[in-house]
Amino acid sequence: MDSTSHRYCVIMCGGVGSRFWPYSREERPKQFIDFLGTGRTLLQMSFDRIRAVVPAENVIILTNSRYTDLVREQLPELESHQILAEPARRNTAPCIAWAAWHIAARDPEASMIVTPSDHVITREAEFEKAIRAGFEFVEHRNALLTLGIEPTRPETGYGYIQVGEHIDGEINRVKTFTEKPDLELAKVFLSTGEFFWNSGIFLWSADSIRKAMRAYAPDIAAVFDSTPDDTYLDADAEREFIASAFPACMSISIDFAVMEKADNVYVETVHFGWNDLGTWSALYDMSPKNSEANVTQNCSVLAYNSRGNIFAVRGDKLIVVDGLEDYIIADADGVLLICPKAREQRIKQMVNDTKVKFGEKHL
Repeated sequence: MDSTSHRYCVIMCGGVGSRFWPYSREERPKQFIDFLGTGRTLLQMSFDRIRAVVPAENVIILTNSRYTDLVREQLPELESHQILAEPARRNTAPCIAWAAWHIAARDPEASMIVTPSDHVITREAEFEKAIRAGFEFVEHRNALLTLGIEPTRPETGYGYIQVGEHIDGEINRVKTFTEKPDLELAKVFLSTGEFFWNSGIFLWSADSIRKAMRAYAPDIAAVFDSTPDDTYLDADAEREFIASAFPACMSISIDFAVMEKADNVYVETVHFGWNDLGTWSALYDMSPKNSEANVTQNCSVLAYNSRGNIFAVRGDKLIVVDGLEDYIIADADGVLLICPKAREQRIKQMVNDTKVKFGEKHL
């Protein structure tokens, strides 16, 4: 049995991706879309990337029940027990708890990486190196490890981690967590060199995260402790249990539920070209640009006196613009969005307003 046989990966794949509306829809969110034109969707790229570190048979996809068929379609190599379908959305803490109990029932010695399905990593050799180092760290101690990204700008849309005592290599104790700061505080964080972006990628042993859940999120832990381990080994019994138990879980993130409370939290600072691809601007920033700094996503554009725009239009439509600067132009499935990049935080509100005024048709 090789050294990686007890290593598992949980890819969280249940989000709606409303910030990428109208491209990302409830029926096919952004993780199921080939945003970068590589021929592989964000989910498929996440799976491809982790296979260098974790055996394919040890990859678990945690998704919403409505996306199970999409996961099977895009990752046909998975066995049915590798897809866990949530009957309701309950944020990351219940999602991770289910995965931990599910994996521990199969392999009490398991260690695991938990990663979103919609991040982009450009330096894959560095990613592999960092993840191997993370696994080696958590396999020999009761530790909760998060990956920290060196900030390149005073970003107000990310959480921050302040590093404390140096432990080994790129790993330090976590001193503080700070949720999304305002611009002035973000500038202070950037100037100190002590703060890193919280990537939302975690490593720990199944035993360590279950201990932490029992200590800091006992209501959630109690749900998954309420049935014997054998339940998680029987697909039908597990499905029946989750259908009734999971919706009763509190909706809370793993950061609030555990990471900000625990005293055995560490951060590995990493340098592997990370982008969480959370917004149209993030996609713009990492995409190739023409001489006018415009980005075109698989579409034909004739742009006059226009700079800094991103055009994402499906089909054979030609887009002709004049005098447009720093805009998002996205057209998909009957919806045309024209929005300044500076106001893209309002897209979620636009989605809600669309639902109120026009129902589910355009979502």
